[in-house]
Amino acid sequence: MSGKKVAKNAFMLYIRMSIMLLVNLYMSRVVLNTLGVTDFGIYNVTGGVVLMFSFISNTMASASQRFYSYEIGKGNSEKLKGLFSATFIIYLSFAIIIFILAETIGYWFVSNHLNIPAERYDAAKFVYHASIFTFIFTIIRVPFTSFIIAKERMSFFAWSSIIEALLKLCLAFTIVYISFDKLELYALLMLFVSVVITFWYYIFCKLAFIETKLMLVKEKKIFSELTSYAGWNSFTSIANIMVDQGINITLNIFFGPVVNAARSISYQIKAQVTTFVGNVQMAANPHIIKLYAEGKYNEMENIVLLSSRVTYYFMFVVALPFLLETDIILKWWLINIPPHTVLFCQLVIVNILIETISGTVTSAIQATGKIRKYQTIVGCILLTSVPLAYMLLSFGLSPEITVILTCILSLICVAVRLLIYRELLKTRITIYFKKVIFSCMSVSIIASVIPILAKNYLLEGQGVVSFIFISMLCLICTITTIIIIGITNEERAFLFNKFLKILKKKG
Repeated sequence: MSGKKVAKNAFMLYIRMSIMLLVNLYMSRVVLNTLGVTDFGIYNVTGGVVLMFSFISNTMASASQRFYSYEIGKGNSEKLKGLFSATFIIYLSFAIIIFILAETIGYWFVSNHLNIPAERYDAAKFVYHASIFTFIFTIIRVPFTSFIIAKERMSFFAWSSIIEALLKLCLAFTIVYISFDKLELYALLMLFVSVVITFWYYIFCKLAFIETKLMLVKEKKIFSELTSYAGWNSFTSIANIMVDQGINITLNIFFGPVVNAARSISYQIKAQVTTFVGNVQMAANPHIIKLYAEGKYNEMENIVLLSSRVTYYFMFVVALPFLLETDIILKWWLINIPPHTVLFCQLVIVNILIETISGTVTSAIQATGKIRKYQTIVGCILLTSVPLAYMLLSFGLSPEITVILTCILSLICVAVRLLIYRELLKTRITIYFKKVIFSCMSVSIIASVIPILAKNYLLEGQGVVSFIFISMLCLICTITTIIIIGITNEERAFLFNKFLKILKKKG
């Protein structure tokens, strides 16, 4: 039953992410055409100053989800009430701190250091203030969304996110027809959406979960546990930011801004794909933590093995056609492609596949609450990439070596995760190698053979027909290979029975 629930949740979040991705891409086009290049740039740069703090919010969200899921698994309703109130107080305090910092240091930075046309300065200030309040409501919303995810109400979460995206798109269309400063109006409407959706989640939680009633928290231990966990959990997030900026600067020193542009494009793709993978993994995370809290370690291990394979397969279905058709996809998207972009993008996708194969293991480690050792080792491994990249580039190697280095370090991190996973949960790594890594590698190699041969020997040139043919061939080969060698007999029987039920309903 656990596997079925995880699969259902993963499917809902897969649909959510797919729809939101399409809506957001189209909305960017609508907003850019309506605002114009200058105003669109002003909105992004002023709002970006506020969003610098978002990684702290994301780290806290991960911490609150872990503690919610753990107490739900323990069946401790009273402690869950105190925990929710504590997280809400922490987020509210964080929102106040962000407001003070943004309206002082942040406002000084925007006023004195951003390059904004004089005639749009007042509009930029309005956008900045609106963005601060939009971000504050987004922060206040996190305890409620985290609780919904911990309770595994993925259908509600998915549909709410889709409604939010569609509402933003509709409001983006309205600014075309209203005679008001379009930049200021757009910022105001985005604030309106943030307020409405925050209250939507608040009302749902109040009606659906008795534990979300706010109360006075006297137990200080709850606050210290939450902040300690979040503090250690933020270490790798900070390391990733430092590595990202460090390698960007290193590439700029050796090759100039053209290579920075190529890397930026590849990492835009990485951001979207990583969000996509994270949504699929989100389906399993609460369940893994609950099973750990209940002491059902064997069942938890089965979910880790299943969700690791499922997440990788979802990712590989997208990755294979992209790897084979990178040139044409980038031409359709960018028209003018900076040098090195194609190989950068392909290597970034390979790196995501490496990270995906052990992503759920990270959730299992986080379920134990003992993350200090894991975060320290992985964070330090990531930080070595900047000096190593500088050394390799000083030998005259191409800029792509920085992503190859990242792939190698990601493989080392996979090994570290598995060793710590074995240490904390007393599992056998050989089972993970056999049921996950070997299965995923076998599917990847076998499913790639026919599409690669077709791409290199049957089709000439690049065009729509070639892209559609290769994409469909990749999909057919991948799904067929997964069904034949990528899943167990029980999983195959489950899918077959589901297929028969669908046929009977249609008949």
